[in-house]
Amino acid sequence: MTLAPRLVAFDLDDTLAPSKSAIDPRIGDLLVALAERVEVAIISGGQLAQFTAQVVDRLPAAADDVLTRLHLLPTCGTQYYRLVNGDVTTVYARTLTDDQKERALRAVEEQARRLGLWESDTWGDILEDRGSQITFSALGQKAPVDAKAAWDPTGEKKNALRAAVAELLPDLEVRSGGSTSVDITERGIDKSYGMTRLSEQTGIPLDDMLFIGDRLDPAGNDYPVLAMGVSCHAVDGWQDTAAYLEQLIPMLPLR
Repeated sequence: MTLAPRLVAFDLDDTLAPSKSAIDPRIGDLLVALAERVEVAIISGGQLAQFTAQVVDRLPAAADDVLTRLHLLPTCGTQYYRLVNGDVTTVYARTLTDDQKERALRAVEEQARRLGLWESDTWGDILEDRGSQITFSALGQKAPVDAKAAWDPTGEKKNALRAAVAELLPDLEVRSGGSTSVDITERGIDKSYGMTRLSEQTGIPLDDMLFIGDRLDPAGNDYPVLAMGVSCHAVDGWQDTAAYLEQLIPMLPLR
């Protein structure tokens, strides 16, 4: 780890909170305490509404100059938002073309049905257009954590679907997302893309950043950050993240 990171970035689901769930107040307090010392970024395959519901709306009261140090990068950084006077403000947002979206939606549904992975009993929509990303969620966008954990504990189903869809969409990036999801974006879009854009926007070199995530294994969606040379710390759930931050924060000077 860089001795004194100027920016600490986090994955969202299963790092700051259980999948699709709100952060615990303990995490909220720690994020604000961290932002009093360094820039804080959250980068995930999820959409902005998730960031808002899971994190932004759950943060404790804090000064505006502290909140402006929070950087939100949904859909792996193809969208970038800041908090200005308490409001979420767009820095940039890329989108897929209508043709790319149509082909992605068709391919992932066809292959999910062919592989027997198109479930009839779900919690919300299976397919979602996130603007710059098409996402397949096997059990629906609002599936409970325990159901998602039980659906594909080895990742075999999700990886088989990813491979099948990738063959049909050679011009697009198809990758495993969360515990039951597959994400489709433009080529070259993963969390390393978002971290690079974050460095460009903030002027903070990657060498001065620290990334915290739960899927830093080679098959995980956090691995591209590790592979690009950013200092990383692996965690196993939000409680592990909280314990780590409680050790890290006192080592960082207040701004």
